[in-house]
Amino acid sequence: MLLLDIHDKDFDARFAAILSRGEEAGREVEQVVLGIIEDVRRRGDAAVLELTRRFDRLEAADLAALEVTADEMDAAFSQVDEADVAALMLAVERVTRFHEKQKQQTWISTEEPDVMLGQKVTPLQRVGIYVPGGKASYPSSVIMNAVPARVAGVGEIIMVAPTPGGEINPHVLVAARLSGVDRIFRIGGAQAVAALAYGTATVPMVDKITGPGNIYVATAKKLVFGQVGIDMIAGPSEILVISDGSGSPAHIAADLLSQAEHDELASSILITIDRGFGEQVAVEVERQLTLLSRESIARASWEKYGAIIVAETLDEVIAFSNRIAPEHLELAVADPFAILSQITNAGAIFMGHWTPEAAGDYLAGPNHTLPTGGTARFFSPLSVDDFVKKSSIVYFSKDGLQRLGEDIVRIAALEGLEAHGKSVSIRLRK
Repeated sequence: MLLLDIHDKDFDARFAAILSRGEEAGREVEQVVLGIIEDVRRRGDAAVLELTRRFDRLEAADLAALEVTADEMDAAFSQVDEADVAALMLAVERVTRFHEKQKQQTWISTEEPDVMLGQKVTPLQRVGIYVPGGKASYPSSVIMNAVPARVAGVGEIIMVAPTPGGEINPHVLVAARLSGVDRIFRIGGAQAVAALAYGTATVPMVDKITGPGNIYVATAKKLVFGQVGIDMIAGPSEILVISDGSGSPAHIAADLLSQAEHDELASSILITIDRGFGEQVAVEVERQLTLLSRESIARASWEKYGAIIVAETLDEVIAFSNRIAPEHLELAVADPFAILSQITNAGAIFMGHWTPEAAGDYLAGPNHTLPTGGTARFFSPLSVDDFVKKSSIVYFSKDGLQRLGEDIVRIAALEGLEAHGKSVSIRLRK
């Protein structure tokens, strides 16, 4: 963990390692992922099956045997405590309610008597959602990716999830059923992304792939973009907490560790105008680390990519936050609404001392699939918009084209596109 003063001459150099985490590994795996994608394109089911045997230690006679059956989905509900099912249902309900507010309708404008313009909103036909497995199981990721797709009206939702050894968490299956997932395959990694992007005899080709994964998954999504749509290129998880010295150091420490336990590349940063408060948080982090079941992961993350930064004013703190554009931003200050308007770059903003980031991870309502690595400067959280496409509608009556046609021809001439102009002028002749 770094204890830094924002005014130190070497601040930027020392902080750079946190901002660039994972970049070297990303370059190293690209050639491996390219090989996997090409193999899946060429050999389809056989390649996916072979790669699943190699990476997930999962044997199957054919790829169809790796699809989760309806009986398995039913059995999952009997394996999950009723209170857990109720909690997942509550999450689905709240996430659905939030995303319903994002829906856009097809619209038509008739402001001009001889021209009609509009926009047609059409759900995607089929999407693939990637749900991480391995180190942890994430029913919340199922909900956050499937629910907005279902709200958007997507025709079919295909889920893939790595299942080392073949076991799939029943909570993930329950979340999938509650969220409206249509089919689930026990495959993961770059091979699953390639199968969704190009299709195989068993795995259908999709229009878009969403959901987080490890660096191989993120790289694969990047490389298949263009063949299919993707939500974003997600990197390691991150949290930035802004503090004015109010609130509880124990609460802040817990929030920082909630990100550190994700994986060793996660980053947890506190920036405060109160050095003493920052030091108390550091002590509290060390105390709480020893109590975590995932201590080794959280400690590796905190020691390598954690930081406590001291600034003089909240204006400096806010400028720093906007510069790094964090995935999760907590405004742990006495009056978060007083500074909200100054925040320009953040994936999700958590307001005040009683809104831990974990509330947003599970059931507050907004989506927890968020831009990372500074991409909140131009990316937004996953939403219903990610699962629809929009077509422009243009209708000219004869009078409308007569009224505007000469200017269309003129602009076509400016660009030297004679046939463009003639396609209009031929209609203007009396």
